[in-house]
Amino acid sequence: MERSRHDFGNFNRLPDEDARRLLTLLEGRIGEFQAVAVNEQVPEGLHTPCFRAGLARLMEEHPQTLFLVDSRHHSDAYPSAWLKLNDSEALRLCGMGEEGGLGRERVLAAARSLFRKRARPVFITRGARGILLWDARGPREIPGLRPEGAIDTVGAGDSALAGIAAGLACGASADEAAWLGNLCAAVTIRKLRQTGTATPREILESARTAVPERQIDLADAPQRARFLPGTDFEVAEELPPDFRPTHAIFDHDGTISTLREGWEGVMEPMMIRAILGPDAEKAEPGLFRRVQERTREFIDRSTGIQTLAQMRGLVDLVREFGRVPEGEILDMHGYKEIYNRALMERVDERRSRLERGEFSPEDFTLKNAISFLEWLHRRGVRLYLASGTDEADVKREASALGYDRLFEGRIYGASGDVAHEAKRQVLERLLGELGPEALRGVVTFGDGPVELRETRRLGGQAIGLCSDEKRRYGINPEKRSRLVRAGAQILIPDYSRLDALTALLHL
Repeated sequence: MERSRHDFGNFNRLPDEDARRLLTLLEGRIGEFQAVAVNEQVPEGLHTPCFRAGLARLMEEHPQTLFLVDSRHHSDAYPSAWLKLNDSEALRLCGMGEEGGLGRERVLAAARSLFRKRARPVFITRGARGILLWDARGPREIPGLRPEGAIDTVGAGDSALAGIAAGLACGASADEAAWLGNLCAAVTIRKLRQTGTATPREILESARTAVPERQIDLADAPQRARFLPGTDFEVAEELPPDFRPTHAIFDHDGTISTLREGWEGVMEPMMIRAILGPDAEKAEPGLFRRVQERTREFIDRSTGIQTLAQMRGLVDLVREFGRVPEGEILDMHGYKEIYNRALMERVDERRSRLERGEFSPEDFTLKNAISFLEWLHRRGVRLYLASGTDEADVKREASALGYDRLFEGRIYGASGDVAHEAKRQVLERLLGELGPEALRGVVTFGDGPVELRETRRLGGQAIGLCSDEKRRYGINPEKRSRLVRAGAQILIPDYSRLDALTALLHL
């Protein structure tokens, strides 16, 4: 919940004489502006009754200038303006209250009511859910953008307003302006402990790399899941009817292999100890719970990116809580070494028992995973393995499990360079080799969001593995939400239903 702001402006009140002078100056130059953004977040300050009345009159008398209003307390004072407001404000403005929640249907109803009453476009920001736009063309939902790493939402609404206003002033459509607003907000929330800003260069980079959050309302409502008849395959979005895979990309851990099952249980305590410092055992319970919750949220959000990037995020968390002196904070490579040492004790022990014949590859792979890989390979589908784990380890583990030969050398992993994201680079390499049209024949299987988001961004198809890595078959419901958000069109628990899966792929 957002607390009351502590702005000095709360204690100021603009004299009426100054309000009229300010409005006169604005009116004298109104012809120079394609758009005017009005941002109000404190009940008094600049936005006195005199100023509001004069500004509303200006809007009426100068319809050639677009006014975009983001007003926490006085949106109804400007009937001629386009509105930008958040979901809570939209519900309050319509007299609906927040008691019934901020679900999609209620926000849609509020947007419809506001547009019908005002006959002006309405932009409703919904946090990670993006922007709901309602204008003469009806409702459209502009998806939010999911960043990697830690976030700080301070200033995100202001950045969205600035992006929307700038887009409209340049002649962009309402949809394009909303998308620009999302891009600006996505830049801002990655700037921690500050009211972030977004430069043109940062916005362009965000446009190049950002991937939209998809179907968040479905992701948060498992009771709405729709299944392929006779199967436990959830259909979040239909695959194209003429789709037939020519190239298949697989994540490794949790998608094929379970050698690293339980890595979260290694990473979480390691991160908590790093954040709390040498006195971690003495931390008071409230602080420990806050650190634990923050750590779990970060691990869930960063699942699928390379380990080094996760450790870079850990450095930010250590600084955020301020329990470790700056001179004692390790860099991302130092924290990765600590984590890898703990994890590899577990992995090496499992691999040794596999090599001694105490276990078989089927004991450390999802049900029917190897059979499915062999089936695809026999049908001429080119297979790629792309992982956030170090490349040497991925190759060693795929070899120990006996399916490295099926990938014919196309195995990629982390290289020690945080800018080198194997999953993204495999897809972009395919884009360069095949072209955008042929990329429609690419399907990616993964249990983490990175590979699925990147695939959908570039036009491929995405199948999410809601895998229970302990049992190696069946559904882990905790994975479902993040995979739907990442763009998984089909969600499967494992590869046990080869008949249904091959039919789904039209092979």
